[in-house]
Order: sequence, then C-alpha cells, then structure tokens
Amino acid sequence: MKKVINIGEACTGLQCHNGLAQKIALRLVEPGLTHTDFTFTQLDEESNRFANMLVSLGVKPQEKVFIFLPKQAEVFFAFLGALKAQAIVCILFSNFGKEAVFERMIDAGASVLVTKQSLFNKLKDNLADVPSLAKVILTDLPEAQNESVLSYSQLAQASSSQFSIPETFEETPSVLHYTSGSTGKPKGVLHVHSSLPYQIQTMDEVFQLDPDDVYWCTADQAWVTGVTYGIIGPWAKGLTQIHYTGKFDAVDWFNLLEQEKVTIWYTAPTALRMLIQDETRILDKYALPALKRVYSVGEPLNPEIIHWVRRVVKREIYDTWFQTETGAIMISNRPGLEVHPGSMGKPLQGIEANVLAEDYSVLGPDLAGSLCLKKGWPSMYRTYLNMEEQYKSKFHGEYYNTGDQAKKDADGYFWFIGRNDDVINTSGHLVGPFEVESVLLEMEEIVDVAIIGAPDEMLFEKIVAFVKLKEGLTWSKGLEVQARIRVTRQVSPIAVPSEFVVVDRIPKNRSGKIMRRVLKAQYTGQDVGDISTMED
Repeated sequence: MKKVINIGEACTGLQCHNGLAQKIALRLVEPGLTHTDFTFTQLDEESNRFANMLVSLGVKPQEKVFIFLPKQAEVFFAFLGALKAQAIVCILFSNFGKEAVFERMIDAGASVLVTKQSLFNKLKDNLADVPSLAKVILTDLPEAQNESVLSYSQLAQASSSQFSIPETFEETPSVLHYTSGSTGKPKGVLHVHSSLPYQIQTMDEVFQLDPDDVYWCTADQAWVTGVTYGIIGPWAKGLTQIHYTGKFDAVDWFNLLEQEKVTIWYTAPTALRMLIQDETRILDKYALPALKRVYSVGEPLNPEIIHWVRRVVKREIYDTWFQTETGAIMISNRPGLEVHPGSMGKPLQGIEANVLAEDYSVLGPDLAGSLCLKKGWPSMYRTYLNMEEQYKSKFHGEYYNTGDQAKKDADGYFWFIGRNDDVINTSGHLVGPFEVESVLLEMEEIVDVAIIGAPDEMLFEKIVAFVKLKEGLTWSKGLEVQARIRVTRQVSPIAVPSEFVVVDRIPKNRSGKIMRRVLKAQYTGQDVGDISTMED
C-alpha cells in the first residue's frame, strides 16, 4: 500500500521544515478582540505532546478520540496530535446535548474523550453507557481525579514535544464526522489520510491563496467545513488563520475583519443574512481594504446576498458546494469563472458531476434530477461506520448519489434545487427529523410527532414540529418551553423547532412512515399531491 504524508504532520512539522517555523499559524481571537498567537513550531510541539499523551495512555492506532470542547487551542492540538498518533478523531459541537454526545460515542466505540469540566458534568453520571471509553481528559482540571479522569495540563507537562509519526498509508483512517439522516441514528462518515492532496488542490483552485494571506473560516470545527477548511487545508498551505471564540455579532465580526486585516473570508449564508439585518450598523463604516474575496458554504447562496456583498462589502462572493461525504469542495464558483448569481458554479478539476434520472441516465440541460458524482475522487469517504449496507446504497455503478436535486444548464453551471430526503438544512447545519421526534416522544403529553423543514428567509429552512397531544390536553406555553429545553439538552439548540403545530393526526402511509411531504405542502399552502398510499 502506498505511503502518504500524515495530515497532522502536513499541517505542522512540514511547515516548519519549509521555513515557516516562526510564522503565526493560529491567531485565537477572544470577544473584545484580544488575541493569543501560536506559531507553526508551537502547533507542532503541542500536537506532538498530545500524540505522546495518547501513546502513554495505551491508545492504539484506529482507536477513536472524541473532542467535545468550545473553540480553544486544545481543540487544534488534540485534533492534529490524534492524527499523528493515527487515532481516528471526531470533533463534536460543544452545544450538543447529552443524548447526541452519547449516541455518537457509543456508535463509534470511543476510547478517549477530551472535554472541559462544565461539559463533563452533564455526562459524568452516564459514562457507563459508553463501555469502550477508557479515559476522559479535562482541559481545565489541574490534577487527575482518578485513573480515568485526567488532567490535560498534567499529561502535557509529562509529554515530550517530539514525536515519531508511524508510517501512514493512503487508506489509514483519519477523521470521523457524524451527519444526520432522514431516518434512524446519525451516520459516522469515515475519511482517510490520502484525502489531503485533493483538499490542498481545492485550496489552490477555489481560494487561490497567496503565502501572506490572512484567512478566516467562521465554521465550527465540528462541521466538515471547519475541519477541512478551518484546520487541514489552510495549515497544509502554511497560512495564518484567524479563529474567533465569541458569538456572532455584526459589529464584532466587521471589527475583526478590519483589525486582523483578513484577506480571505469563508462564511455561511445565514451569517450573511444576519449581517444584512444589521446593515445600518456596518454600512459605510468599514472599508476593509485588506479583504480580497468572500466565500460561502452550507446552503445555496441566493442572488440577493451576492448583490448585497457586492454593494456593501464591495467584493465578489463565491458559492461552494460539498458534503460531509465528499470531504472537500466538488462544485464551486471561483475567480476566473464568471459568477452566475444563484448557481453552484462548475465542478473542480478531476470531478465529474452529472444530473441523472431515476434510471441513472444522464439528463439534458435544465432538467431536474439527482446530482451524482463519479466515484473515486481522493477525499471521498470510505464508509459509514457500522452501516456498510447504507454506504453501498449510496452508489450505483460508477456514481455516488449525493441525495441532492439539481439541474445543469447549457453552459455547464449547476443549480441546486433541494434534497431527495427529509434532512433539514437549518443555518447550514443538517438536522435529522428522527432525532428530534424521538426526544419529543419522551414527553408523556405527546403521543405522536412529525418534524419537517419549511422555507425561511433567515435560516434557509426552519424546523416545524407537528404534535398530537394526549386526549383532553391542550398546548400551552409551558409545554412549549418544556419541549424546547428537552431538545436543547438532549440534541442541540440548533435542532429546536421554531414552531409547534398541534394536529389531530400525523399523516402516515400504510407501512407507518410519516408522509412529511403532505405536512410540508399543507404548511406552505401547496397541493398535497398523491395521497393514495396514506393510511385510512
């Protein structure tokens, strides 16, 4: 099997070897815009310490290391260090509820969890639910509590800043991402170290960076964008990148762009729509002379946002499209390619994309069908963890079916239409209806529930819950608050429904499957279509 460079080494030691040892790799900006800098040397040494920590704890290659932290330096040290030790690493959203965290760790068979005390407190009473979990490492614990709950700083002090990386091969597993499905539990998307060359290619082809560029990707590191384009790609290119630890605020963001002289800004349409709402606070106040280009990801970039960025920010904005499964950008607008507002752009070099009919024949221009990619690109995922049959079902012959509906025009531009399944894209995050429904059904007042995504000007799609109550009960503000808290704590604040609709029955087909399209049509005032398969 062919040897490849380890992703952790490519982002750290290789950059030091290439003469960038003292260049700032990470500028961690706090609210108030104070910052802490880390050079490539520090990134290399601290990730080496973490790799040595894992070895000292007996962690073997391909064991699973989970990171459950807000944005802080240890996220990056642990991620890169775990890759150097050839562990499989998974970053979780720090606002995940307990159920979401445990479901993923149990499915993966997590060996190590890196977190902080406040997040650990909501998990510690149920750790026995993850029998594979051997060690918990807390970043803000001065000394070990016992043999299982350990201090990050204590372990780091005892670990060498030098690490000999084992031979890494093209199929050596690397990163594990969890993505929501329309039914059932989240799917663990597994990638390998040989994804790196194509990820670097996308940095060159789409972002077209100069060595002195200052780069800011606003995505959370638990998202595939935050890993590929907030860790791996920029540091494999030797860039200085900004990471902001605060929450969204229009003025803070524009102050950061100006103060840090950001040249390349990668963000999401929801954030841009929020900025539009705050236009009066930023219009004509920020010239942003250093900024070259803006990029967008996560959901379709509607023409109104493009025109707003051109008018207010006075820069071009480029939409990019990819998935957790693809590992890197597949279709994109980019410099040198004329932007057709509202389109996804064109496939990158080496990517063959087509719009296919139900029989997998290629459709002609402007005909809607399934967006499919010819398999074999280097950053393609290798499996769904513990779901090999579901993985195989995504492929038909030479094609991977993305699950997205699109059309291709006569000029070769692709246009996104929607999803084939019921996964909800809210603020660029995919939410599976099943997870939310399962949590709400635990409430004794609710006897049946269905979750759909409905169009929303701000969120792209909002989550709407249709609930059937126990006989004799009525919906109240108190019940709604209880439902919202339950989803927040067990799944995520992102998954909380924006609206609750009380119904007498949930439409289902004769096999018991929820007919979400009927609910969505009724909610949006559209024709419900064929309901011949609906149960009586």
